[in-house]
Order: sequence, then C-alpha cells, then structure tokens
Amino acid sequence: MNKTRRLNRILGPDGRTLIVAMDHGAIQGPAGLERPGEVIRQVIAGGADAILTTYGIARAFGKELAPVGLILRTDGGASTIGPDVSESSGLYTVEDALRLAADGVVANAGPGHRNEVRHMEWLSELASDCDEWGVVLVAEMVPGGFDSGPEFRTLANHQLAARFGSEYGADLLKTPYCDRFEEVVRSCFTPIVVPGGSKMTAKQLLTMVYNAMRAGAIGCAVGRNIWGAADPTKMTAALAAIIHGAAGVDEAMRMLE
Repeated sequence: MNKTRRLNRILGPDGRTLIVAMDHGAIQGPAGLERPGEVIRQVIAGGADAILTTYGIARAFGKELAPVGLILRTDGGASTIGPDVSESSGLYTVEDALRLAADGVVANAGPGHRNEVRHMEWLSELASDCDEWGVVLVAEMVPGGFDSGPEFRTLANHQLAARFGSEYGADLLKTPYCDRFEEVVRSCFTPIVVPGGSKMTAKQLLTMVYNAMRAGAIGCAVGRNIWGAADPTKMTAALAAIIHGAAGVDEAMRMLE
C-alpha cells in the first residue's frame, strides 16, 4: 500500500520535518508534560510538522493533534525507577496505531544492545506490517541502545546503526548527531532526523540542528528541549526557521528574544 499520503502528513512540502517528541511521560513520568494538550497547541502554533507520542496521549488528545502528523511510540516498558531504562519491548501494533489515525509508528532498535536480536525482531515485524497497511515506520537507531555510554557512540557504530535501519525497512531514521555526520548520512539510504537528546542550551540545540541539516539530515525529532524551553512556541518556530526557512543560528536565536 502506498505510504505517500501518510508520509506527507509527517513531512513538510519541502520534504523536511520538525517532529516534536512527547513520549517521555511513559519513561520518566509527567515532569514537563503535565498538560499535554497545552504543549500540543503551543508547538503547533510554532510550526511543528508532526508529533511523536504515546498511545495514551494520542487517544486522549485527538482533537488537539488533528492538524499535524502523528507518530505512535510502539515500544517501551522500562522506567527511570527500574533497573535498566534501556530495556524495551514491543507494546503496540500497527493496527493499534491505525485505530488512533496515526500516520506512522516508531520503535527503538539498538545494535550492540544485549537484547539487539529482540529489538531487530520487533523492528522487522513492524516494517512488514507497515508495508501491508501503508504506515510510515520510524526506526530510532542508537548504537548500544537507549542511554548507551560513549564507548558505543563511535562514528563506525553510528554508521552501522543507521545502515541497519535502512536494511530492516525503515522509512525514516531517528539517529543521534555526531561528528562527521555526513558520513552517517551517506552510509544508509533512508532519510534521517536527529533527536534532541539530553537537555542543552538554546544555542547548542539550534547549532546542532543547523549542522545536522547541512550534513544531510531532513529535520529533527526534539522533545524536552522544546517543551522544556521557556517559550515552547518560540523554540519550535526557531527550529522550524532552520529546517524549513534555511535560517542561520543567529537569526533563529533572535526569534527567541
């Protein structure tokens, strides 16, 4: 089934995208996302193209989410109070996503993680089901898995993780930015968006996204660095200016004043 219509709900007309991640509550609790509906309205006002979120938020805030693309988090299970936050398992299916009118699904897959085979089994199952139903698959490819240490974050491992995402059938990759990121982009045949990662300053975030776009990324998927900002609408607009308007970092920083 053709995925074009759903993919075009996630990407802007220029083929680039600003995805706001709002799946953190299922890992760390409500901090920063106590009022999801308000956050959704703020980031849409700033120019978000799509929102990546949980089953519960997608079900409860369908009206607020209607103007943008919707990507459903399908995996999880671990929490910050558990023994290992990097653990994950498949929780929701492509059919679950379709019942919520989602355009895409996302799952973590960590080459090098001790449970990498289970991760890849889930990713391959999602890829097959997404092709059957015409749903976009976003693969979050992080060497060593979520919350891995610096020993995993080498250029070669980033290249391998990105390539695995392509080989396993993803339509979009969510892959961390690193030095020589253009070599990561060249190592695979699937468009890449970069995550925001841990908390950083506004200039650090805007510089990272700007550099990633210059290296060949098509956008970003940022969470806490948007809805945790002093003004989420302005931060979304500043990122949108870099992604869609070819603005520089200084110009984007002025939008936050």
